[in-house]
Amino acid sequence: MPLCSFLAPIDSCKDRITEALETIKPMSSWEVAANAHEGQDHVLHHVRGFGVALDVLINYLSSEYGNAFELARIFAFLSGPPNYGAGQLDISEDQNAGKARGADHILLQEQTRFYKNLATSAVQAGVCVDLFAITNEYTDLTSLKVLSVESGGSLFLYSSTDESTLPQDIYKMLSRPYAFGCVMRLRTSSQFKIADSYGHFFPDPQYMHVQHINCCDSFTTYSYDFEFEKDSQFSRKSSPPIIQIAFKYTVLVHNGDTSDFPNSGSRSKYLLERRLRVRTIQYNTTANIWDLYDFVDPDVVLTILVHQVILASLSDELETRLWLQDWLAVVIAQYNKAYKNVTSGGGTEMYNIDVNFSHCSQLQPLSRFVFAILLSPLLQVSSEGIHPDYVTYLQCLLSALEPASLRQAIWPTLISYSSPDVEAEVHQSLSRTVFTSERPIFLLDAYKDLLVYYSPTASSEIPFPPPRDCLLRSTVDRLKQERNITPKLVFIQGAHDDTTEFEKYLVEDQTLDGSLLPSSTGFSSFLDEVRSKVAEHSI
Repeated sequence: MPLCSFLAPIDSCKDRITEALETIKPMSSWEVAANAHEGQDHVLHHVRGFGVALDVLINYLSSEYGNAFELARIFAFLSGPPNYGAGQLDISEDQNAGKARGADHILLQEQTRFYKNLATSAVQAGVCVDLFAITNEYTDLTSLKVLSVESGGSLFLYSSTDESTLPQDIYKMLSRPYAFGCVMRLRTSSQFKIADSYGHFFPDPQYMHVQHINCCDSFTTYSYDFEFEKDSQFSRKSSPPIIQIAFKYTVLVHNGDTSDFPNSGSRSKYLLERRLRVRTIQYNTTANIWDLYDFVDPDVVLTILVHQVILASLSDELETRLWLQDWLAVVIAQYNKAYKNVTSGGGTEMYNIDVNFSHCSQLQPLSRFVFAILLSPLLQVSSEGIHPDYVTYLQCLLSALEPASLRQAIWPTLISYSSPDVEAEVHQSLSRTVFTSERPIFLLDAYKDLLVYYSPTASSEIPFPPPRDCLLRSTVDRLKQERNITPKLVFIQGAHDDTTEFEKYLVEDQTLDGSLLPSSTGFSSFLDEVRSKVAEHSI
């Protein structure tokens, strides 16, 4: 059956499509297993042959690729783990409990290469797969994520349908323009080379540093880490370092007004346009370490760090935590050496060590960023209450964000308001000192969550929740509109509501094991530990 006959038009088939969807009844995998054990016939209606279905669909579409379509985009919805046929995953209660209690390196490893191979087939067939998991049970997204990551898609996780932003997220994805059939290559001048590349793409099996991207939009971000070639460096005598990016892609463009043309009714309003964009960038170099510090972009440093942490944590979470702390200690040691706060000969007083980068505003956020990463679920997989599927979702989300958005997700922005119409200040610190503030209202932007918090001492004359026509609501609406996902909006009245959701983002009050402290000594204690490490490096 050709693709044009296989697809059903929504306008004439909407009722039948709705009826078909209504036959899908939600059921947990535990119920399926119990019913199967009891020999109930209707259990076959609750199996999830997800792998089988996608394999058949991708194979079918591959025969039509280049003929009937240039890009196929599959939205796959999962209410639980695949439990039937090819690609089924073992999520039995014993297996799941063992994973939750087991060693860190067991938690986030693939069970099967079936979905890795399926992702390869999807790329070759011009298919992009977006996964939407609507479930609160263990689904093993670690084994499934490769399907969306390598095909250029996205992975979403919703714990329930009650508070899900699924409809809004789908609308955002379908309403913004995107490119497809993309090929990207990055080259460097001879002094340095690409060490690693990060993002949702499929690496070319033949050519190094060539990535195939089935689908991307203006929010999609790719990151690169560089290193010097052996025995090479930047010098005044050598040519300036150069990077060249080539990006070939296809877009759908409007064909213009065809009303004056004969038989214009049969002509398509849109056409495919293949484009090639090449950008060559020449960089300046410096022999002055202070110049280098002044031009650091902390958000970009954070982005590379997060990518490296995600990659390393898949092998060993504990080693990754130690590596990250050592990285910060080395950076601080080099900074202090540059400013003569420490010497390589030893004898430096520990209190002289500047762990706050007092002389360089561009470096000042780094300590807080590292502290926040150490506390994030990315490095808390083995902690009680951290769901492995949520960690996998977070990995997929953060690995595709541009630097400013990633900073928001790692270190949220806290803004206080004197009233719903008057913004007071942006707070640098995330601690419970906000509870002693005279400001009555706070807006916390954590990228995927937006929290509006009213202090217990807020005047009863201030309307709760804030009215639709005030500055605070306008800011919230703007943030929701600008984002590539729909953030969850929560209003909290401190005098009556549970404030846990708000307090969990006040990370400066937490220790590295996640426990809360009565005051903001968590981050301060962390800096003391870093200061000790720096002193060790300086001996």
